[in-house]
Amino acid sequence: MSLYRNSAWFVKGVTEFTRSAFLSASKMFVEKDLEASVAGRVFMITGANSGIGKATAMAIAKKGGTIHMVCRNKDKAEEARADIVKETGNKEVFVHILDMSETKKVWEFAEAFKRKYKALNVLINNAGSIMSQRDVNAEGLEKSFATNVLGVYILTKSLVPLLEKSADPRVITVSSGGMLVQKLRTGNLQSERGRYDGTMVYAQHKRQQVVMTEQLAKTHTNIHFSVMHPGWVDTPAVANAMPDFHRSMKDSLRAPEQGADTVVWLAISEAATTNPSGHFYQDRKMVSTHLPLAWTRSSPLEEQKLSSLLEDLAKTFQPH
Repeated sequence: MSLYRNSAWFVKGVTEFTRSAFLSASKMFVEKDLEASVAGRVFMITGANSGIGKATAMAIAKKGGTIHMVCRNKDKAEEARADIVKETGNKEVFVHILDMSETKKVWEFAEAFKRKYKALNVLINNAGSIMSQRDVNAEGLEKSFATNVLGVYILTKSLVPLLEKSADPRVITVSSGGMLVQKLRTGNLQSERGRYDGTMVYAQHKRQQVVMTEQLAKTHTNIHFSVMHPGWVDTPAVANAMPDFHRSMKDSLRAPEQGADTVVWLAISEAATTNPSGHFYQDRKMVSTHLPLAWTRSSPLEEQKLSSLLEDLAKTFQPH
């Protein structure tokens, strides 16, 4: 990563990604945007037991939505569900146990969900993983790639038919501003070459999520796709994966509810779907996916190549 990119990103972060930046941006929010009733609408949220995912589930449950929490840890998921039900009075909150890094199980879960449930209005791809060292799953895939990219692709693609049958379908993916320092790379998807830097691998995956969203929006025009940056948020994941950053920035980090605000806005507001599908958001606004002069743009050919590679990989592990 170039020194310029790194510096430009940090300056942008300090001015746009912090708690005070959220409070400043929120002065322009239209509060009635979130007054939509979502009773009867069905939402699936991955990584819903803590941080941004739990805050999103809580906010939507308060408005009467049916919530499917997709979580890796059963105990934490059940505890989060109990909190949500207690605080909102909404009992239409269901827990599903799935590790997004287990590629075949993602397929199996999505196919079983389609058989069991008649509707899914909104899919929120929130679960993510930052690894401190390279590790592989049962299928031999690098675990954070399996979670952050291939798992998101498989879950989304498999659920497309159910989304398309449902009213006003939407897919929102929680990315990260870290992707701004990365140019799309399709030649080392499994992080097999070079030194493994978990934070940079994660940032690359977040760039891939942006490109994936743009490509899916072109293919599935009946669904509103969006991808967003929640800002710098104080979550258990950030504290565990980036302890130095968390320690030094703790007083400036956003609360999970502030990080979740744009996710909720994209999931329930009418205003969100007046914007074109496939765009990147920060604080309820469409924003650029590139820093100025950072040389992170890729060719349409390279972006199509990512889609092809993901499609081929997904098919390899599809249950027959």
